[in-house]
Amino acid sequence: MKEHSKRYLESDKTVADKDKEYQLKEAITVLKKFSVVKFDSSVDLHFNLSVDSKKSDQMVRGTVVLPHGTGKTIRVAVFCKGEHERQAKEAHADHVGGTELIDKVAAGFLDFDVAIATPEMMKDLSKLGKVLGPRGLMPSPKTGTVTNDVIKAIEDVRKGKVEFRVDKQGGIHLSVGKISFAEDKLYDNASRVIEAINDAKPASVKGKFVKTLSISSTMNPGLRLSI
Repeated sequence: MKEHSKRYLESDKTVADKDKEYQLKEAITVLKKFSVVKFDSSVDLHFNLSVDSKKSDQMVRGTVVLPHGTGKTIRVAVFCKGEHERQAKEAHADHVGGTELIDKVAAGFLDFDVAIATPEMMKDLSKLGKVLGPRGLMPSPKTGTVTNDVIKAIEDVRKGKVEFRVDKQGGIHLSVGKISFAEDKLYDNASRVIEAINDAKPASVKGKFVKTLSISSTMNPGLRLSI
């Protein structure tokens, strides 16, 4: 049986009805009242979807731009060369390069949160599939991270563009900001994520798409949301 921290148990006492389903605004208000940690904790949404991730026509994947950003400093690596390399540096990407950056990552360098690549680099970048893939860092045209417009891609990431993808258990877990955000900003971000994931419902999935949905902050209990 999992043992929870003293802080978690203190917060859990404030939730009188563990089976209650909260409206989003109410849940955010409750989260803000939980026991405060010594750092600016993340606020996360947890989806349990009625999909079989093994079926290609039931893969749920996409991107969404959070209206008020993530509250995190996003480190961006851009795999490119020539004119695109100059553009990426001017757009203040953290790491920019071609084959030399690929070799650096192959040797163990992973000091970035998002990877962007130009189409011409994808053939060389494929050798990093086993390194970047499991970490969700492999650039993809579907998420706008394989593009010749590296400036826009970098700007979108800086503004709060995040990727979501269903896992093997049919779950999606995504941060919608920091607990220090004003309640209305957390609401806007969370609402946008919920809308984006509902819009990503595969045509092959019939009936109820989101089985359960909850919201939580780091080291505190989650609250079930009314769907």
